[in-house]
Amino acid sequence: MTTKGVLSLPHLMGIEGLTRDDATLLLDTARSFIEVNTRQLKKVPALRGRLVALMFFENSTRTRLSFELAAKRLSADTLSFSSSGSSVSKGETLLDTAANIEAMKPDLVVVRHEASGAPWMLERVMSGAIANAGDGNHEHPTQALLDAMTLLHRSQRQPKDGLAGKTVCIVGDISRSRVARSNMLLLPLLGAKVRVAGPATMLPAGLRDVYDVEVFDDVDEALCSGAPVDAVMMLRIQKERAARAVMGSDDDYAVGYGLTKDRFARVLARNDAALVMHPGPMNRGVEIDAEVADSPHSVILEQTETGVAVRMAVLYLLALGHSRGVEGGAA
Repeated sequence: MTTKGVLSLPHLMGIEGLTRDDATLLLDTARSFIEVNTRQLKKVPALRGRLVALMFFENSTRTRLSFELAAKRLSADTLSFSSSGSSVSKGETLLDTAANIEAMKPDLVVVRHEASGAPWMLERVMSGAIANAGDGNHEHPTQALLDAMTLLHRSQRQPKDGLAGKTVCIVGDISRSRVARSNMLLLPLLGAKVRVAGPATMLPAGLRDVYDVEVFDDVDEALCSGAPVDAVMMLRIQKERAARAVMGSDDDYAVGYGLTKDRFARVLARNDAALVMHPGPMNRGVEIDAEVADSPHSVILEQTETGVAVRMAVLYLLALGHSRGVEGGAA
């Protein structure tokens, strides 16, 4: 596999700023890497000799492991940093930490941080291409890309064809979700219709003025009115980002907004091919019933699998644009 172009931006800070061509290039490249990940030897020399710094200031399982595996499958060396047990716990600032890692000359930097805007701060002191792995409640671009790739892969569409004609309903804590924000930018860019639903306390004011989405505070109306829904994307309550309680008890939330077996049955009555998505981690019995999460309609584990290919594509294309010296691709 060789790419026909490079991204229009030197870093992947978010979906905001990407063109439709950028998104298509990322997804088309990821599609090629999906094939690589099915081989017996799941490794290509595309980033051989390159150093990828993984800077995680926030807890992470799927994103961190996925980026690490992506780098290794591209034959890159990795430098892993987590704030737990590091000098950050002794008071070192983000910029000082970054400056010390920069001294080790990483070619690519993957960063997750609790503060919105952290990747832009790193750009001040680091020379490598930066990939945002989640910053505060701002954006999580690679999650949105893997969500779109999963939908494309399931519908057997090419990235260039986009998601026109598809309706995706995102349910949950929209205000505090960087996953929701990136998806509200990417999915319409690819032609999908997007609905968002959640309690009024979890819906930002003026949402319709900023994003091309329909907004509901009644989840049943969002799921079962208008065109049938093709995918339901459930989000957990971001309790670690909420300054106060936003929706009573977990039991109250499950009844009012959770994707229960009965609620999803009503979705399937209108579209028996509807899919269930979740970026993880899941709170079973709160935002999603176990029977729904584990049903044949669930693509939650496929999202995790697809994430490796998407992050391989992100690292590959950022390296290509950063130095124009990446060799070999996935051939």
